[in-house]
Amino acid sequence: MKFSRFQRFACAVAGLTTLLLVAGCGSDVPVDPTYPQTEDLQTRYFKNDSGGLFGSNGLLIYGKKDDQGGVGIAVNSFLWRASLDTLSFMPLASADPFGGVIITDWYAPPETPDSRFKANVFILDRQLRADGLKVTLFQQRRDGSGNWVDAEVNRKTATDLEDAILTRARQLRIASAAAK
Repeated sequence: MKFSRFQRFACAVAGLTTLLLVAGCGSDVPVDPTYPQTEDLQTRYFKNDSGGLFGSNGLLIYGKKDDQGGVGIAVNSFLWRASLDTLSFMPLASADPFGGVIITDWYAPPETPDSRFKANVFILDRQLRADGLKVTLFQQRRDGSGNWVDAEVNRKTATDLEDAILTRARQLRIASAAAK
């Protein structure tokens, strides 16, 4: 079957139009400048301990059973479970057990409905260590016109939340050792 010059031109125009329509589908949601940037995540995911791309343990998908975290996830399971337990009062937006990232949705305490909080938890290690956990908190307050405006969060609040998670992780570890 042979196409005329007009039919080839019409097909090219239709293809180009479709391409432009698909390329125009995007998001015009503004980026929050206080949201954690990718540098922390890149440092975490591409940490190179032994010269290999995936570190000294190779590519870890399910992990090995050891006394530091169990089987199934690539981060410390005690820190993971303790983080979920500690943040259970906040709605979860995302939880990635293989990457060790927990992101909550906004939570407004009943006693202060004009203030809301959001937490991001990064589990950075397979070991149960204090530096294997990073918590970032965000706060917004309602202004006079009813809009949410970013507010500064006291660093001590994030530290207190990290301490609560670490305390719960230690309790889970002790309970696990006692069960053996």
